[in-house]
Amino acid sequence: MMRLFRKKPASAEPQRELTEEELKRLQRRRKLGNTATIFAAGSAMFSDGYANAVVSPVKTILTRLYPDWLEADKSENGTIFGAVGFAGMVVGMLMFGLISDKLGRKPGMFITTAIIFVFMILMACAAGPNPQVLMNCLIAFRFFVGIGIGGEYPCGSTAAAEATENEGVSKKRQQRLFVWATHFIIDVGFPVAWFVPLVLLWIFGMDHLRAVWRGSLLLGAVPPLLLTFFRLFMDEPEAYQKNAMKHVKIPYRLILKRYWPKLLAVSFCWFLYDWITYPFGMYAGDITSAATGPNPTLYQTLGWGCLVNFFYVPGAFVGAWMSDWLGPKYCMVFGSVMQAAFGFGLSGGYEYFKKRVVGFAIVYGIFLSWGEIGPGNNLGLFAAKAAGPTAARAQLYSIAAASGKVGAFVGTYIFPHIVAQFAKRSKLLEQTGIFYVGSGVALLSATVTFFFLPNIKPDNMIDEDRLFREYLIENGVDVSGMGMFADKDAEKAQDETKDKPEFDKVNVVERE
Repeated sequence: MMRLFRKKPASAEPQRELTEEELKRLQRRRKLGNTATIFAAGSAMFSDGYANAVVSPVKTILTRLYPDWLEADKSENGTIFGAVGFAGMVVGMLMFGLISDKLGRKPGMFITTAIIFVFMILMACAAGPNPQVLMNCLIAFRFFVGIGIGGEYPCGSTAAAEATENEGVSKKRQQRLFVWATHFIIDVGFPVAWFVPLVLLWIFGMDHLRAVWRGSLLLGAVPPLLLTFFRLFMDEPEAYQKNAMKHVKIPYRLILKRYWPKLLAVSFCWFLYDWITYPFGMYAGDITSAATGPNPTLYQTLGWGCLVNFFYVPGAFVGAWMSDWLGPKYCMVFGSVMQAAFGFGLSGGYEYFKKRVVGFAIVYGIFLSWGEIGPGNNLGLFAAKAAGPTAARAQLYSIAAASGKVGAFVGTYIFPHIVAQFAKRSKLLEQTGIFYVGSGVALLSATVTFFFLPNIKPDNMIDEDRLFREYLIENGVDVSGMGMFADKDAEKAQDETKDKPEFDKVNVVERE
């Protein structure tokens, strides 16, 4: 008992100054926490890459099982199965843009993760009395998976972007951390989506293809489930906590008046990027055919699909460093110009490269990497950090991202007609003409970026939110309601204001 009375309470003990080593350890621990937050917010984009890419190997397997219901000349099921995901993503982007801004980044992420998890399982379990009913179920469930994936763009990507400017994150690493947590993760999902069916095929063999395609879809539900655990321990980004307009009306007219040029430029470039992704992926079939012959086995098809899709990964990883070194604007311009140069070179030397499949694959891989270094990595940065303020960031981001998916959808249907027109002139032009078009469009995207988009600097969103508040005040908008807890803060401020005049009077009397 005497020891208890002699001992000072913890609150009364003098605070010991931390040593330099302890300070470094504390700072290091805080940075790891910030980095984990960024990746927890953006890593659900892996499901975007995986769920979209896994459709190709699954469709390849289903075509072997049900040729009368999936072959292009016999049915449109295959085309619809591939395209309906884009429609779902556009719906999800636009719908969850509003939810993310008004309800919160974190609630939106939980909803989208749940949608992806549930409907990936339903796709894996789809069945019916005949193959057509099975196809109808897969198409319907894929649409809802697309809604979940599309919702991750305005919820997860914007949260990851805002978390890169949290206190404690190095200013020299803000852009690369965002790219690694979002676009790089998407690109990793591409080869994994081909590798998983290949592993399952090794396990189950050709006699159990149903287990292969169902297992490939079922395993796509695992990453969202794991990510949910990490997201439980997340807080809303600091930028959203301070600058959200959850409790007040968002001034859309003023926002569009200030930001429409940047939003239009980003949306146009994203439309072009996804539009030309289709022709830029056409040579993958030439590489596979040259390496495997006219009648490849399923093992060869899946293996080469994994290799070709891996070409995207190195460019996305290395390009993230360049986004910090050069800045997103000049990195995107440089990457687009280099991709166009390699595209023109591949088309001009097509006959030479076609006979040398190894060299063709290497040059083609470098070509795809430039696309990731340029628009692939940096369009998300522009949409998240330059197209608008925190108050409407998710909605503006969703418009830009939806423009890209519309471009991909349009490109899928338009480019076959362009190829048909080239085929009327010559066989060589049929094989290379579309690539000249794609390279020219890449140069157009570089031009728009150079003249209409700013170079994003460290803490760009913090500076823009400050300028946006000043802009609202200048236009007569009350900014006291901004922030997640603005309603409570406003009441507190109102109470303090009521008391303030009385104190002022007392002070005046005393001075007199």
